Amino acid sequence: MKVPLKWLKEYVDINVTPQEYADALTLSGSKVEGIEKQGEEILNVVVGKIISQQKHPDADKLQVTGVNVGTGIIQIVTGAQNISVGNYVPVALDGSLLPGGKKIKKGKLRGIESEGMMCAIDELGYTRYDFPDADENGIYVLSPDMLAGKYCEDGASGGELDSKVLGMDIRDVLGINDSVVEFEITPNRPDCLSMLGIARETSATLGTKFTKPEIRVLETDEEASACAGVEIKDAGMCPRYCARIIKNVRIAPSPSWMKERLRAAGIRPINNIVDITNYVMLEMGQPMHAFDLDKLAGSKIIVRGAEPGEVIETLDGSERKLEPGMLVIADEQRPVAVAGVMGGSNSEISCDTTSILFESASFNGTCVRIGSKKLGMRTEASSRFEKGLDVNNVVDALDRAAQLITMLGAGQVAKGRIDCYPGEVPPRIIDLDCAAINKLLGTDIPREEMIAILKRLDIHVDESAGKITVPSFRMDIEETADIAEEVARFYGYNNIVPTLLEGKKPTRGVKTFKQRVEDKIRCIMTGEGLSEAYTYSFASPGVFDRINLPADSELRRAAVISNPLGADYSIMRTTTIPSMLEVLSTNYNRRIEEAWLFELSYTYHTNRSRISQVEGINEKGLPYENETLTVGMYGGADFFRLKGILEQLFGELKISNYEFVRESGNPIFHPGRTAAVVINGEAAGTIGEVHPDVLENYGIDTKAYIAVIEVEKLVSAAGEKIQYRPLPKFPAVSRDLSMLVADDVTVKQIEEIIRQRAGKILESVTLFDVYKGKQVPEGMKSVAYAITFRADDRTLTDEEVGKAMKKVLDGLKNNLEAELRQ
Repeated sequence: MKVPLKWLKEYVDINVTPQEYADALTLSGSKVEGIEKQGEEILNVVVGKIISQQKHPDADKLQVTGVNVGTGIIQIVTGAQNISVGNYVPVALDGSLLPGGKKIKKGKLRGIESEGMMCAIDELGYTRYDFPDADENGIYVLSPDMLAGKYCEDGASGGELDSKVLGMDIRDVLGINDSVVEFEITPNRPDCLSMLGIARETSATLGTKFTKPEIRVLETDEEASACAGVEIKDAGMCPRYCARIIKNVRIAPSPSWMKERLRAAGIRPINNIVDITNYVMLEMGQPMHAFDLDKLAGSKIIVRGAEPGEVIETLDGSERKLEPGMLVIADEQRPVAVAGVMGGSNSEISCDTTSILFESASFNGTCVRIGSKKLGMRTEASSRFEKGLDVNNVVDALDRAAQLITMLGAGQVAKGRIDCYPGEVPPRIIDLDCAAINKLLGTDIPREEMIAILKRLDIHVDESAGKITVPSFRMDIEETADIAEEVARFYGYNNIVPTLLEGKKPTRGVKTFKQRVEDKIRCIMTGEGLSEAYTYSFASPGVFDRINLPADSELRRAAVISNPLGADYSIMRTTTIPSMLEVLSTNYNRRIEEAWLFELSYTYHTNRSRISQVEGINEKGLPYENETLTVGMYGGADFFRLKGILEQLFGELKISNYEFVRESGNPIFHPGRTAAVVINGEAAGTIGEVHPDVLENYGIDTKAYIAVIEVEKLVSAAGEKIQYRPLPKFPAVSRDLSMLVADDVTVKQIEEIIRQRAGKILESVTLFDVYKGKQVPEGMKSVAYAITFRADDRTLTDEEVGKAMKKVLDGLKNNLEAELRQ
């Protein structure tokens, strides 16, 4: 919010420089974005009056003028075509400075001396948006009526006006010599979106007097209630609606003082009626709207929800389709405004308007925000209503607008207000516990000082009862902690002595075991050459079809987002595989030769599924989050490379009880190249080559491999302790075993039998050869192992090793029909 200091000083004394003021307000909790010093780049530009004008003797498009600048008459050569004798204009004198560092000096134009330059509005650093009365393509001609009204009490002109304005600094005349402080107002302080709110903060910060404007309304004898009516259909959407009736309206430009204040605050002056609503919004923080009373069917205002199919053309000329849930202001026939956002063109104030209904209301902030978002409209009014406004400020703002109407001679105010207030909001009363406040802040502030601070903020304190009554404009104060914040802000954060935290049992901040495991996973994955990816948790329902998920799959039961960014982000994902495939597809289609990626992220479940063995909906009615490690690879990778990465991971995490079990029937993966990952006897994930049909759906024309592992299973099985054992003292005995087995016999089956039958002296089993060829019968394969035996307490004999090998051979023959190969 932009706060012109000249305007602010009308309500509060400011006895410091603008920079000191900004620093003080920042320290008290009001964030200052910056200070704009208007007109600081304009120097030695004054008001002049053209007293003579003639054509340049050697140039058809130039004119030679004589200009009275207060200290004398100077000659200026100009090419402007919109000037005439008697015009008041801005004149940049010799040695003057204009915005952008432009310097004006005496010179000659086609042989004629020119002692200065008459200025257009853009040469002063402004536009017609700021000064609508400025000529679009010429010198800015100042209105004599404006000058007379500003500097002559009786509106006189002529010699008296010349004596007052000629030679005046143009910054003073145009009101562009103020310091404007820009504040960033936090959402919890809508009261500070007003001059009075900032003035109150200023008073409390500087300890100076705060003065509210005195509001007195001059009314006619005609009753407002006889001219119009107000009805609220839903008090929850509109707690209060007030209106005043203005008759004999006269649309005209606003006075200079109002224009200057609006312009400095960043709002373009338009006409007296519109300017009054904007002025009151800036001054008191209450948005207002003016309806042409004669255009309201039945002379009645009805505050209601929008009905299906309703359409309104708003003041910006756009036709808006309304939806149920939006709040509208309507007459007896149709909507005339979107409540808290923008009025409709069907009730717009025009030059022919003679009667006005002034609206000042309190609307539900959430309702206004929803309507504003759906319509794609964000206005000064909606930004204020969204944050929640003081229901009791409605009346004061309405009366202030009525007061300005009579001050500006813009109309006559009918007697009384139309005030529809279905349920009065009671005041909020909080205990004043000074001891609790000091304990919370770690201070020893006297009770009297706390009370003085609160009173400076217009907070009523009942000292005898130890209670405070929170003013209705401070909706952010709800409990003792909020009071403590107010005390701390104005006591001074810099006055609070830093102390160490106190607690019953001090603890050292460390990462949890789960966090350490996650860190280790990332370290291991990057060490294996993988890069970490990050993907959205939002997904489209269409991803389930792209990965060929069956229609009855539990994974299709996803949590639906109530306010999605779009159809592609309308559900919470139940599997990370589509996200990883999207990343692989993006890399592949950008001609990246290989992509090895991993991601630690979450899936969200509303049901009991194989992936998450817990009930989906928790006690808060929200889906459970299940953290998943996802690995995706293509290019220079195969099933065994991916399996090796997982084995390395398990080894680093000290997980020994794991196995890969052949899996079929999973439509996402290749039917013969997929395995379930089992840890401590429980299914923990899946590893495999992605099914060619799924790869085709993602535009990937090469083999790709994916593994998904539940992080919870890794955490529960991981160990941190490192166990050491001494180097062996006794020699090992090695035997090679080569056998013929059926094609469908797996390595896992063979190794299980060897480990079961070899006994305690078995040290290791290593597969070193698998062969199929002419020397091997069809339907069979040759498998060769290196088996190592060792005892910790003795040297093994050939007899011991032979017995162990015989048991192994018998087990292989009896269970797998293996034949020893000579």
